Amino acid sequence: MTIHATAVALRTASGWRAVLLRGPSGSGKSDLALRLIGRGGWRLVGDDQVQLWRSGETLFVAPAPRLAGALEARGIGLMGTSHLDLSPVALMVDCGQTPDRLPEQTFAWIEGVRVPLVGIVATEPSAPDKLRLALTGRDVLSRLEP
Repeated sequence: MTIHATAVALRTASGWRAVLLRGPSGSGKSDLALRLIGRGGWRLVGDDQVQLWRSGETLFVAPAPRLAGALEARGIGLMGTSHLDLSPVALMVDCGQTPDRLPEQTFAWIEGVRVPLVGIVATEPSAPDKLRLALTGRDVLSRLEP
């Protein structure tokens, strides 16, 4: 299936892990992807439209063929960048709404696969750091409980 989203991936100890950035036009998806790529460690999978499919219990993402390696920089135009042809999806990010301060863990169901879902304001300066924390582990509540 093809969806309107941007996908970026981070190499972790267990391999590449992709994040799907969804939200309305102008919500900062491509801008956030550009900032992540510029920080190093992140790679573009696809911008604006990506293809998703399930294999076993894993959801995979790939760029739409006609947009592979292209990233939109609003006000500049389309830029060429290196990209991954494929990555397993580890997280869905909703860039379209202001999230709760301390949200409950929620999930999106895509092609029958449960994917953790978080919300961020993609245009905030801390968005790249929040995204890395959300992807690599943020469960500190167990340390705060008696």
